[in-house]
Amino acid sequence: MYFKRGKFRVRISPLLSITAIFLVSILLWNLSGYTFCHRESKLCACHKCLTDSDPWFNDIISESPKPFMSQKHKPSEEDFNWWKTITPIADVEEPRPDRCRSCAVVGNSGNLRGSQYGPLIDFHDIVIRINRGRTKGFERDVGTKTTHHVMYPESATRLDNTTYLLFFPFKTPDFLWLLKSLIPGENGAPNSNKIANKDLVSILHPAFMKYVHDVWLRKKAAYPSTGFLAVVLSLLMCDEVNVFGFGADSEGNWSHYFEILTDKRLKTGGHPGEEEYKMIVKLHMKKKIFFFKGW
Repeated sequence: MYFKRGKFRVRISPLLSITAIFLVSILLWNLSGYTFCHRESKLCACHKCLTDSDPWFNDIISESPKPFMSQKHKPSEEDFNWWKTITPIADVEEPRPDRCRSCAVVGNSGNLRGSQYGPLIDFHDIVIRINRGRTKGFERDVGTKTTHHVMYPESATRLDNTTYLLFFPFKTPDFLWLLKSLIPGENGAPNSNKIANKDLVSILHPAFMKYVHDVWLRKKAAYPSTGFLAVVLSLLMCDEVNVFGFGADSEGNWSHYFEILTDKRLKTGGHPGEEEYKMIVKLHMKKKIFFFKGW
């Protein structure tokens, strides 16, 4: 794309144009649900906070326990026993009136291929990636920035020293795996299995897993996917949430942008994929998130 200035023609990068279009789309989307009147005291500094004027959303969020385990927030015996059937810690920062914290939750759906969402994803304050999601070789579509990475042992990938590990333990041996992956080797030697900075680790609370399973997904299937858990978690971590890379392919499989799917019978595994997708769409329609569906 070009425009004239005096005797010169200036080229505008297509990627910058796409990013600008998306940013304007988000602004117009938010404005469409906003009434220009006297503004009441708000929990965040965003143009529109997640908890603004929606009884359904406020009711479902108010039922959430604290999502991370900490000394202040311990699971009940009932919650802990449920967590076991599927079987110092940071807490979520509360909203502040002087801050608008934007988050991109980046799933691994094949619909990210060719999306050119990369610059838009990198524009966010927090970028959450999931399981084996990667950026190298896919920068144009998924960006380069990662501030938080969700994983469990079977989906683990090495993180750099500045990326937060959001650890989702689905079974009790996962804790032993995490310990072995963080502690120094014998006699203080470097740990060849180290996957993350031990000071940047948060462990998802089992009560939060059960809350998502019971309240958001109405106890469908055995337990939620890591991706959907990350979406609900972002609603508590962030003031503005945009979701990328979710949804099955045309055959109903959860295919990934970084690999070719070989098991055509995969579908959505043991997770309630259809229910999760419907809930993401519902949040989009209620203007609580903006859902980018790819191409």
